[in-house]
Amino acid sequence: MSDTPTTARRFLFLNASTRVPGVMGNTEALARTAAAALPSGIEQQWLRLADHPLPPFVDHRHDIGTYPLPEGAGRLLLDATLAATDLVLVAPVYWYSLPASVKLYLDHFSAWMRVPGLDFKARMAGRRLWLVTTSGDRAKAQPMIDSTRLCAEFLGMQWQGALWGKGGAPEAIRADETALTEATRWFEGV
Repeated sequence: MSDTPTTARRFLFLNASTRVPGVMGNTEALARTAAAALPSGIEQQWLRLADHPLPPFVDHRHDIGTYPLPEGAGRLLLDATLAATDLVLVAPVYWYSLPASVKLYLDHFSAWMRVPGLDFKARMAGRRLWLVTTSGDRAKAQPMIDSTRLCAEFLGMQWQGALWGKGGAPEAIRADETALTEATRWFEGV
């Protein structure tokens, strides 16, 4: 596992939608609109968390204290995370919070920080964390946005903010012209 050179930008989009495969949700549609505006030389990797389920997180911080390198989906997500310069959580608001798949992914950071020699937290410092989300109204997304910002701060990541759009029924985002316009400029300066 090697870090990506600092001059090369590599975006990892983690889609946390629970819609059935093949049905694009509002949050993914908003994220793909934003990603389409990225310069052509910037690498993008898209992973759907439901396609790479993680095992339940078991907290061994205060008994065993260390963790082995993960295997399977955990290793795939760890490697993709460390290879990215920019981590984009594509996460609709569920019950005022992050979807369970993103929360579980973040829980596994606690293990990755305790893999001997991995230096996960130090390696995440300076990378950029972005959030794309949709919900019925913006105020209901704020707890999730705050939680994601706090995760970035804890890891020493650069918090890039949240792109929010009006979600709900499938295709609802298409009526939110403000969010779609903002999406086309969201990654400006990258």
